[in-house]
Amino acid sequence: MKPVRVTVVGSVNLDLVAALPRLPGPGETLTATSLTRIPGGKGANQALAAHRLGLSVRLVAAVGADPEANTALELLRREGVALDRLQSVPEPTGLALVAVDPTGETTIVVVPGANATLRVEAQDVAGAEVVLTVLEVPEQAVVEAAHFATGLFVLNASPARPVPDVVLRRADLVVVNRAEYAALPNLHEARAVAVTDGARGAVLLRDGVQVATAVPPPVSAVDGTAAGDAFIGAAVAGLLRMLPDAEWLARACAAGALAATRPGAQLSLPTAAEIDEVLTR
Repeated sequence: MKPVRVTVVGSVNLDLVAALPRLPGPGETLTATSLTRIPGGKGANQALAAHRLGLSVRLVAAVGADPEANTALELLRREGVALDRLQSVPEPTGLALVAVDPTGETTIVVVPGANATLRVEAQDVAGAEVVLTVLEVPEQAVVEAAHFATGLFVLNASPARPVPDVVLRRADLVVVNRAEYAALPNLHEARAVAVTDGARGAVLLRDGVQVATAVPPPVSAVDGTAAGDAFIGAAVAGLLRMLPDAEWLARACAAGALAATRPGAQLSLPTAAEIDEVLTR
């Protein structure tokens, strides 16, 4: 295997995806048209997203010793993401309960399980050019990932919760959606912040000042579950290639748009050739 360029410190979930005629309101019960078990978790999704763009990737994560772990890790193993730093723990593998409507809008409830036990040591991230982490793992693991990272450090501040200043000051890039950005007022302690807004595109801020914008190509969305993860994988690839801000932001938006055209999380993640194609239409 090639030397690892990207280490993802993150979550592994098995997604239980229910297709609904519309998303339910408070207290409402709806009948699903289908239920699918799909590998997911922000950490696993972002690891595979970066790997499909030609990067060598290692995933540092915690899973249970249960059948769900095998299903959740199936695509990562098949496609060659390095899993030698996985932690097997007594807690069950994480689950995500996903409701999706015909337009691709989703609601997601995460049951952390094994993800809540993750801890990070220096050797877990040693030698990586980029360390990427998410907030689906404990705060201590995020702090450790930031502390031990020796190259670029990227944070997906999702799901939104307070982020220690020491993590933000270390971050070369923080990626959030519009709602997360509004909920986390101290993000500008990071060197750069990318804010995504679905079909409206994304903006990149440095020191609170907008320096680049991008709009995704028009697509027919069916499931937005992993669109943000695809965006982040492409952003990391662009940073490693030292692309101009506007260019990597546009590629990241295109990656997210492509992911939204396909059902499921990891199954939807695009390749570099697919991003190139959609940007030249």
